[in-house]
Amino acid sequence: AKQRKGDLAGALSDYNRAIELNPRYPEALINRGLFHAEQGDLNAAISDFNKAIEVNPYDTKVYNNRGKARALAGDHAGAIADYTQAIRLDSRNARAWSNRGGMRYNAGELDAALADLNQALKLDPRLAEALGNRANVRADRGDPDGALADLDSAIMLNPRQAAFYTNRGRVWLIKGGLARALSDLNYALELDPRSADAWATRGHVWGAKRDFARAIADYDQALRLKPHWADCYGNRGLARLMQGKLTEAEADFARCRALGGSLTPETERLLREVKRR
Repeated sequence: AKQRKGDLAGALSDYNRAIELNPRYPEALINRGLFHAEQGDLNAAISDFNKAIEVNPYDTKVYNNRGKARALAGDHAGAIADYTQAIRLDSRNARAWSNRGGMRYNAGELDAALADLNQALKLDPRLAEALGNRANVRADRGDPDGALADLDSAIMLNPRQAAFYTNRGRVWLIKGGLARALSDLNYALELDPRSADAWATRGHVWGAKRDFARAIADYDQALRLKPHWADCYGNRGLARLMQGKLTEAEADFARCRALGGSLTPETERLLREVKRR
């Protein structure tokens, strides 16, 4: 209750006190772990989930929660292992199937991701996050219409989820529906102004409309929020290249490469052409 009212110090004090009284109280450990995760302290969250699992290794929701924390911490293999264990314990846990499908999508395992997400939606056809995850898979598999259908359904179920509008905007961009893409991305940013993904995707739309100044402004904002995003430097560099600003473009390309990214073949070709002029 205190956490919901914004009394974070009071909430943490209550969780600590409950655990002091009973260090093997799994619900208190889980709740404190969720508190730490929401505050961005992923190591503390994972530690609490580990302790909860020691007390009760058969609680599927702890594996789901630890999987999410591990995913945010960049431990994708650990996250998949947790979701797999949750599925072993309860094969009808739609959320675990959805979470594992999302992780497999992030790993580029599109067929395995689609199988997991289909299973999640077979178990719970109204699971909005599974529809959103499957839309990403369908878009990457060359099925934008299927992706749009999933995102439309996800938005009907959860109309305040900014990521759904960002992803639908991305699909409309793929289909060439720039006005619809822009509308979705504007709304995504109303819902979540701190979404670097939404800013960058809207930058792509401005680029497609050849409004490179606005594209750069959106990439700038995305990089303020996510300063080590290699691809975003590459995209901003391309917009600068299209403006004829070769020096600034090359600085962005160098930053992209330094962060482990690479330029698309089309960007490499355009860069060679500009340099030959």
